[in-house]
Amino acid sequence: MRHPTARRIAQFALTALAFLTCPVWAVSQTTPHRLRISTPVPADIPVTLAAPAGLSPGLYSLKPADGPAIPAVVLSEGEHRSLTFIAGGTSNSTEFTLTPASAPTKPEGGVSITSEGSNLKIDINGAPVAVHRIDGPYKPFLFPLLGPSGQRMTRSYPMEKIEGDDTDHPHHESFWFTHGKVNGIDFWDVKKGLIRETARKIEAAGPVLGRVRTHDDWISPDGSKVCEDERVLTIYNTKGVRILDFDATLKATDKPVVMGETKEGSFGLRVASSMDAEHKDKTKPNGQIVNAEGLKDAAAWGKPSAWVDYSGPIDGKTAGITILNSPRSFRYPTTWHVRTYGLFAANPFGGPDFKTPGYGEYTIAPGQSIRFAYRVILHDGAGDPADIARWFALYAEPPAASWGE
Repeated sequence: MRHPTARRIAQFALTALAFLTCPVWAVSQTTPHRLRISTPVPADIPVTLAAPAGLSPGLYSLKPADGPAIPAVVLSEGEHRSLTFIAGGTSNSTEFTLTPASAPTKPEGGVSITSEGSNLKIDINGAPVAVHRIDGPYKPFLFPLLGPSGQRMTRSYPMEKIEGDDTDHPHHESFWFTHGKVNGIDFWDVKKGLIRETARKIEAAGPVLGRVRTHDDWISPDGSKVCEDERVLTIYNTKGVRILDFDATLKATDKPVVMGETKEGSFGLRVASSMDAEHKDKTKPNGQIVNAEGLKDAAAWGKPSAWVDYSGPIDGKTAGITILNSPRSFRYPTTWHVRTYGLFAANPFGGPDFKTPGYGEYTIAPGQSIRFAYRVILHDGAGDPADIARWFALYAEPPAASWGE
């Protein structure tokens, strides 16, 4: 493992200081706002709505007409404001009153994001969920990634050697974002192109969500910069499932960036080996892959789809991972490099490998960018297509909202 440079350590110290004094929790708005949405929101699903520009970023109380108040958070993206909340199980309301939270400081509980050396540890109400790591030699990744019952949802190898783990493809490091052909350079495999985090900001942590924004340089074997990205990882304080949003904007700086045709990409997970949809040892129970069109296992490989679920046995129980592709993501619906041996990746550049027209090479012009957006849901039990369809509908198109005072 590589150790961070002194410059990086100083940078992380400044980030930690910025978090302790983070203005996101300071609320100056005092006038109650009335919110009406077009349809009730099911419990335990995060919803993000456009909010009035006059709302100060911070923590709020959202009171439905027929139930107790729930926490909500307003975040800013330039001049734009968004309101995010997670509906409780007792309300079926479409009308709410929004007021500032009684305590303007960062509350206890919810999502916490804390430094762990050069990495970031992510917990929900004290239970570990993930570690954002940059201490590996090749790229940033999340490991471990834990499900709602505390089980490891992704393979431990090559970070740790655990009995029963598959040991193929050492570049499948749990949860990552790379691509196998960028200006001809392989960032997917090991000992080739490198991705290095250059900046980090913890934008929020608390009762609704936690959010980390990072910047990364993609470095060729000769040390030159090929391109850069901005990543936003959001973790929600849900109970029955774990939900993480991953957004990445890939930008060409002073020269074109050619995203080449290859099956080896791009946003990927390697599921826990016990979940594999096909085992070399035929006595082991298989997991199952299924996509939005109902294609299963090997039939889902290379096909475009709005979502894919990969479920199977972990620690004697069934659990799974669903990845939803945002309609605002590049080349939605993406094609999927999802394999019965445990690889689970969204790749819109599969080209001839996938035999799907429209998903080949793409050139990003200097100064331009493309965006990738996914929601990852870790769940107990097998993936239920009805539940997944509901999760996807609210992720793809939140309820229409109107505001008043």
